Amino acid sequence: MLLSISTTHPPAADLGYLLHKRPGRLQSFDLSFGKAHVFYPEASAETCTACLLLDVDSVEMVRGKRRDASFGIGQYVNDRPYCASSLMSVAISQVFGTALGGRCKDRPKLVSTPIPLTARIDVLPVRGDAGLLARLFEPLGYEVEAVRHPLDEQFPEWGESSYYSVTIRATKTLAELLTHLYVLIPVFDNEKHYFVGEDELEKLLFKGGGWLAAHPEKEQITRRYLSHRASLYRQALARLVDEEREAALDDEPPGDRREETLEKALSLNEQRHGAVLAALRSSGAKSVIDLGCGEGRLLRELLEDRQFERIVGVDVASRALEIAERRLKLDRRPERQAERVKLLHGSLIYRDKRFEGFDAAAVVEVIEHLDPPRLSAFERVLFEFARPQNVVLTTPNQEYNVMWETLPAGQFRHGDHRFEWTRQQFQDWAQEIGRRYGYAVRFIGIGPEDPAAGTPTQMSLFQRD
Repeated sequence: MLLSISTTHPPAADLGYLLHKRPGRLQSFDLSFGKAHVFYPEASAETCTACLLLDVDSVEMVRGKRRDASFGIGQYVNDRPYCASSLMSVAISQVFGTALGGRCKDRPKLVSTPIPLTARIDVLPVRGDAGLLARLFEPLGYEVEAVRHPLDEQFPEWGESSYYSVTIRATKTLAELLTHLYVLIPVFDNEKHYFVGEDELEKLLFKGGGWLAAHPEKEQITRRYLSHRASLYRQALARLVDEEREAALDDEPPGDRREETLEKALSLNEQRHGAVLAALRSSGAKSVIDLGCGEGRLLRELLEDRQFERIVGVDVASRALEIAERRLKLDRRPERQAERVKLLHGSLIYRDKRFEGFDAAAVVEVIEHLDPPRLSAFERVLFEFARPQNVVLTTPNQEYNVMWETLPAGQFRHGDHRFEWTRQQFQDWAQEIGRRYGYAVRFIGIGPEDPAAGTPTQMSLFQRD
């Protein structure tokens, strides 16, 4: 199978720098299923084409796998060596891994520059209707050309096959093109050559960050990529819905961002983070997980304190994690300091073993964004399964809303809030959580206190019995 990538962006031969493969020579790489070869049929200042050719060893793919006692000829004689499939995605990640990750030391500006790119796949199996090519590529901005091949040219009456030579064109960064190919090639084939588990779900959400949540065919892409495993694709779709909601909030006009405007005059965000940080310090925690870390404001403050030796931030929005990574400036920090922090893309409503083993968890202005069924799921994820020794949790105090004259009566501080609790409602909820899961609870107000309305933010401190 063959993948070719071309550009006319001058000087076109710089494509070799982006791919980290020299145009002047043939390069070969050993893979678990055969060999990959990279070569350039053309490399000039005007036009450059790089080719990735896979030489699949069908025998090697079967060797070592459990098989029936009877000989299965289909294990050795099939279309895997000749059509683009999940094998091509593996080759892209292993041979073009640096380009896929959007890194290039020699041409750093070119990495983030959209350039005219053409990719041709020979051949691509399209299981389903031919319109799938357009429905998957065109929403991403590609012009698509496809040539369908007959089953046998000598016997036209046999009809058409499901194999196509496909060409896509667009002006994009090389990393975007490779990412789209990495995710979508196995989707067309609707089959994978290896076991699909939780790690594949994480790969899909990571590689699909920034585009998959808004794709009109995200459900079909998710189902096919995860081999129709219901438990995985349902979880993936739920997380994509959360990410799409976060992206919509990012696009809100300034007039809709009431919460930020209301709290700015009080410097409430700074007071809130200061109170959370003080609570985490006093707990003696050395490892902290920030659930719903957003753009990393609290993570940055935790990183400056040497008490915290292991810091993890989790968020469902890929865009927020990208901003957090920039805010933390990990690439400019000493290696030992940068190694203390890790960012995870994940949902807060599904059990995740990565959340376990921490001294403390911070949940800052998160729960009010969850619908009641999701809040119930989050309670179990945090207090039953993750079970940190300490939990520091904040949420708005609904009673204080009357103190803001610009906030209409009966409205929440933020358009995405699903609820805002009074002090009594919050205390009842927190105490029930403590009773159910074995935590002692105490409460602290954050911000200026009104005799009748209380403080704008309420904080609960959970400590495991």
